[in-house]
Amino acid sequence: MKPPSESATEMVQVVLPNDANPLGYILGGTVMHLIDIAGAIAAHRHTRSLLVTAAVDDLRFLHSIKVGDLIILKSRVTAAFNTSLEVEVEVFSEETLTGKRRMTSRAYLTFVAIDRDGGKVPVPGLLPETDDDRRRFAEAQARRAERLKRREGP
Repeated sequence: MKPPSESATEMVQVVLPNDANPLGYILGGTVMHLIDIAGAIAAHRHTRSLLVTAAVDDLRFLHSIKVGDLIILKSRVTAAFNTSLEVEVEVFSEETLTGKRRMTSRAYLTFVAIDRDGGKVPVPGLLPETDDDRRRFAEAQARRAERLKRREGP
């Protein structure tokens, strides 16, 4: 069992012109790529195993991020199941000249732990430490139930 604090990750980088659309805002695909990386790092810290991304849930783009601003991604494991785990990734922008931050996106990713042959392997359990950890864990359980329900189909 591991607490969510052991997997907490923060990535920061500047948004450069090659990351942007003609309007000067970061491309959604670039944000999605960074979300997957930040999520995978948190998942690796928890499992210390090989992983594959199995699902991305509830990704929303709330605000744009301009060229020259910082993009900050904060990720942490919210729940661990048998061979899979859920990671929450929150994305923020930071204006470099003012320091003003705002949340721009949030997503929940499911990763599956595998061995070198692609077989699933067990993951360590999650030990929520705080009321916030317990709330996130309960919400993750509900999202998982919905994912499994959708997978079964009508």
